[in-house]
Amino acid sequence: MAKHSKSIPGRGLRVADQIQRDLSEIVAFELKDPRVGMITITEVQVTPDYAHAKVFFTMLSDNKDEIKNTVSGLSAASGYIRGQLGRRLSIHTLPELHFVHDTSTARGIEMSKLIDEANATRAKDAED
Repeated sequence: MAKHSKSIPGRGLRVADQIQRDLSEIVAFELKDPRVGMITITEVQVTPDYAHAKVFFTMLSDNKDEIKNTVSGLSAASGYIRGQLGRRLSIHTLPELHFVHDTSTARGIEMSKLIDEANATRAKDAED
């Protein structure tokens, strides 16, 4: 008799992707909290038991106060967001949402600037 695995391979990733798509719609079109401006959900990481989901987001502003307000707005609305998510998903355990500001985009831009500066310096040195 074949042994059944506890989880279907790749299911966690598919669930996380679906949560990301649904959260993007919910936050953009249904959430009315003024503290939450225009954000982009960049990634969702779900624990293997689907009890918790870490939701990474970016926003146009890098102002720490605005980021803090956005996180508090999202955290305050997490019950509403989770309820709306529950209407869209049909999974046994709906994860508790934890919102985290994603700084990878800002770090990528900084790295790109440093590379451009290094290339410009190298080109200038090559001309001399």
